[in-house]
Amino acid sequence: MAGIEIALFILALLIMITGLAGTILPAVPGVPLVFATALLFAWLTNFNYVDGRTIGIFAIITGVSLVLDWAATTFGVKKMGGSWAGVVGAFIGMIVGLLIPGAGIVGFIVGAFVGAVGGELLIGKPSHTALKAGTGSFIGFVLGGVLKFALACVMIGWFFWEVVR
Repeated sequence: MAGIEIALFILALLIMITGLAGTILPAVPGVPLVFATALLFAWLTNFNYVDGRTIGIFAIITGVSLVLDWAATTFGVKKMGGSWAGVVGAFIGMIVGLLIPGAGIVGFIVGAFVGAVGGELLIGKPSHTALKAGTGSFIGFVLGGVLKFALACVMIGWFFWEVVR
């Protein structure tokens, strides 16, 4: 491996670690960042270390992670007795929570909870049902984060293996 390729590899790993953090921090597109970094590294090194098959698998994993993220929150709300209003409220709450300056991940999580509760209350659900839906959104968020973290770890490990072997 030439010096420039080593530098690109180190830079790619640093960016991927940022992507790994992004599986938990909502402002960073975690798994998509890992994928984009692997793709760029492969392209810049003429696919000498990471081949098109691996990039294709990474693209599938990235798509799965995006679906899982949405599905986990939806599942959490539904499993705890919430309705479509709780799911929509959770997503609106996530966005609002992200927009609050300085709130970061706390705003994201609290926003999902408050949004799910608010969505359920708006359609006339009793407060205990709405609170259960909010709890479900939190559980779904945590579950989605764990799954995204695991998928990003698999991708980074696979990438590392492909390059150093």
